Amino acid sequence: MMKEIKIIKNRSDIGAGTRGSDMGVDAIEIAAINKKSNYFDSFDFEDVITENESIYNKVNNSFAKRIDSVFNQCKRLSNHVKVNLQEGKFPIVLSGDHSSALGTISGVKAANPTKRVGVVWIDAHGDLHSPYTSPSGNIHGMPLSAAISDDNLDCQINDVDRETSELWERMKNIGTPGQKVLPEDIVFFGVRDTEEPENKQMEKYGIKNYMVAEVRYRGLDVCVNEALDKLSNCDVIYVSFDVDAMDCDMISYGTGTPVPKGFDQHEIIDIINGLLASNKVACVEFVEVNPLLDFKGNKMAETAFEVLEEVTKKVKSL
Repeated sequence: MMKEIKIIKNRSDIGAGTRGSDMGVDAIEIAAINKKSNYFDSFDFEDVITENESIYNKVNNSFAKRIDSVFNQCKRLSNHVKVNLQEGKFPIVLSGDHSSALGTISGVKAANPTKRVGVVWIDAHGDLHSPYTSPSGNIHGMPLSAAISDDNLDCQINDVDRETSELWERMKNIGTPGQKVLPEDIVFFGVRDTEEPENKQMEKYGIKNYMVAEVRYRGLDVCVNEALDKLSNCDVIYVSFDVDAMDCDMISYGTGTPVPKGFDQHEIIDIINGLLASNKVACVEFVEVNPLLDFKGNKMAETAFEVLEEVTKKVKSL
């Protein structure tokens, strides 16, 4: 039976250090219109209420900027994802910055409280920081740390105040109490820009990172199948696609933290579709398209839409 797809639009960029990814969803829709595609008329959608106006507020929590609003945003998104999964739908989440992933993962777990959730993280970055280790304080670098409920205090560099600490604890308990994902149930694709605290977490937990060169050398299908084998004890899988996993020189700089030497869009499509073929994927999320930073017009959004169309065809075929 064809899965019923629900598009969840989460136009929030308050977890990022650069403004503009809140416009990413609309940029993708404009890419569809310019391609004369009726994609966004073909599926039901939901808009998540945002708190983007919080960027005008004074930053009190410098090691976890706007954490109160990011917490609210993740809590809302978690509920959208949970309800759609409970109704038997397949959520495709289009978000601004990557802090949203905590909300999505929490929603997947809340809908599957007794099941083991795996994460495939297609990204240039590890996003394993916590307020205690983050050099920037931007929460889009922290969602996986909250999801595995590990603050990495061995690498602490920041003296976090009580208010921030309490809000961070609340973030770790969105959807269901405590850890959403076991660290060994995370697989990275394309991560190539990390700081030492993240490297130590990856080493500590043995998180596998399929770097671009390895995927091309060993073969994409080999790596995807190996990743699925690593997640064989997981009941459901969440796939998170940050567009900075793609090569900024080849595609576009239209994302908050572009990194060269990434994948092309065809490789991304093949990775996600290979994961979908397992029939374990419950939700896919697209993040970090920032049209304000795109000096090739709307190129990043156009490329993201190309991936979105192909991935959606695969979901419909399952």
